[in-house]
Amino acid sequence: MTTIDSYNPADPDDLVASVPSTGAGGVAAALAGARGAQRDWWALGAAGRSLALTEAAAAIERAADELAGLVVREVGKPVAEARGEVARTVAIWRYYAQAPFAPAGEVHEPAAGPGLLLTRRRPYGVAGLITPWNFPLAIPTWKAAPALAVGNTVVLKPSSEAVACALRLAELAGLPEGVLTVVPGGGEAGTALVEGADVVSFTGSTPVGRSVIAGAAGRGVPVQAEMGGLNAALVLPDADIERAAAHLAGAIAGYAGQKCTATGRVIAVGGAYGPLAEALAGALARTPAADPSAPATVCGPVINRSALERLTGAVDTARAGGATVLAGGAEAERTGWFLGPTLLAGVPAGHPLLAEEFFGPLAVLLPAADLDEAVALANDTRHSLSASVHSRSLEVALAAADRLDAGMIRINAPSSGVDFHLPFGGAKGASYGPREQGRAALDFYTASRTVSVLPAGEH
Repeated sequence: MTTIDSYNPADPDDLVASVPSTGAGGVAAALAGARGAQRDWWALGAAGRSLALTEAAAAIERAADELAGLVVREVGKPVAEARGEVARTVAIWRYYAQAPFAPAGEVHEPAAGPGLLLTRRRPYGVAGLITPWNFPLAIPTWKAAPALAVGNTVVLKPSSEAVACALRLAELAGLPEGVLTVVPGGGEAGTALVEGADVVSFTGSTPVGRSVIAGAAGRGVPVQAEMGGLNAALVLPDADIERAAAHLAGAIAGYAGQKCTATGRVIAVGGAYGPLAEALAGALARTPAADPSAPATVCGPVINRSALERLTGAVDTARAGGATVLAGGAEAERTGWFLGPTLLAGVPAGHPLLAEEFFGPLAVLLPAADLDEAVALANDTRHSLSASVHSRSLEVALAAADRLDAGMIRINAPSSGVDFHLPFGGAKGASYGPREQGRAALDFYTASRTVSVLPAGEH
């Protein structure tokens, strides 16, 4: 029997979980079970679904310490961030526990004569969710909770490197059998899920995301895909350089840069370049890669050996092409997959670091003569998810925000960070389909129906 084995990235000899891999047949069975459970789940009504989600939130909150420890161990997230993720997960369940009572349609006047025109939103049936390892509790929750709130059942295929977190989350949620089912597995399971679900939501890499989009769209099934970002931070000459450097260091090194909203390109405008280079290199040097279980750790390990090799290889080829390492650039001398937070300047044109998301504690520093050039550099990517602008002038910052392609723009704040009650998503190739999170998710997981009500005997 094939198994899914998940290891601790801070201690690769530590096997966190080994569970049977679900093949296509197992996914089909899970979908059939979810489809059978959906009728009863919908029949619970708003009050019943609200109560179930509220109780799930309470159960997860009671297990907060256990879950935080599991997140640290399975995906190497620093313990302070792991606790924050658990708290956010609880808050998301509670937020969507109120969603069953939200308006599910509108009433309109008919064009002529008596009667009513109604729009009503109804669940699709079974939501197929494919989630990554970097937010092993929050991302499955912000997809599953709204889908469940509006009456769908859920089949979730988590990343193989976060399977223990997903299984424990579903267990704690305590929902009726078939309402929330986890199917550990690889590409075969993901393909089967896309081929059988009634609505699909994906977060992960661009190549896999594109195949998910093609598979779902080819069936005429609603699909959304979040595929990461190569995010830029613009620092203007009038910015508070020390404060901006602190924000950028957190957005580069936090959780080893393994966030789709992490900063990968720092664009210094005009006279900001020299002071920012010095301040940011210093801030990163004070943020070493360290044991994720230590309370003060900001940068833990990257997820696995291949990720570490890809990052160090990128640094080596950039250096060979003439780049200068301003901070980091070497593996940390400790057990596990650790890379010190790294800042490169002078990366040669055409290098992959200027075009691709590397998902690690690594950023490039770029000069721009003025705001026009900075905006052009920031927009020169297909992965426009998040951006940040740092300036004391609100007028300048808002003008820059209006011209940036990114789906989320933060002013005088790190590019990383998400408000779960607002729409989430990027521009260009970063995202596909409707936004997730907030009320936008309720629309995505439901279909609109128009109902015409005419008096009996009217024609």
